[in-house]
Amino acid sequence: MKFFVHSVLTALASLALAGITNAAEVSGTTQEHEKIRQVATEFLLQTSTAQPGDAEISVGPIDTRLTLASCQALVPFLPPGSKAWGKTTVGVRCTAPVAWTVYLRANVQITADYYVAAHSLSKGQVLAIDDLSKIKGEISNLPVGFISNPDQAIGKAIQNSVSSGTLLRMDALKSPAVVQQGQSVRVVSIGNGFQVATDAQAITNASEGQIAKARTASGVTLSGVAKAGGIIEISN
Repeated sequence: MKFFVHSVLTALASLALAGITNAAEVSGTTQEHEKIRQVATEFLLQTSTAQPGDAEISVGPIDTRLTLASCQALVPFLPPGSKAWGKTTVGVRCTAPVAWTVYLRANVQITADYYVAAHSLSKGQVLAIDDLSKIKGEISNLPVGFISNPDQAIGKAIQNSVSSGTLLRMDALKSPAVVQQGQSVRVVSIGNGFQVATDAQAITNASEGQIAKARTASGVTLSGVAKAGGIIEISN
């Protein structure tokens, strides 16, 4: 897919070469290639700030045969399918006084901290700081959702067992259950100016903030928001 996109962009640039050159000749002034590369580099630097760490950006040269009309406002953009890091393509367009668009190859390498399992972790294990190992490295090719801050993982339960050195990701973690099926819980009903509490038995598992269900001694099923300490809160 990357090869196809690059091939299309290359073909479009080649087809537009003659037309752009003629437009530059008509306008009488030409656009400096280095200024285009500078605009593209600054754009990629700005977009890379969404990622933690330090960015190293390189933008490839423009074909020296390409003569472009001088532009009043260069507008950089990411073509559809391109990403803001790793090996990518960045576009720069001009709308006045002559419309043209060029595409440049670029490479955005971001070096930052990320976390892996410090040792083997068991399914359902709630993570502590000693379970995490920090690595500083290039993150451009890491999958989305990697752990970049230990606070993202500490106190969360891992959904499947992993071996030492496994990259930790947000989608592999979940908040531990604060209400567990069969547990004795306190159901608290809160309304305007009143609060009523009753004992019950949980019939579902739920993490904090999730909906939990419980059954009272009289057989009534109640549902509310799970809270730490085995509490189910019902707001009226």
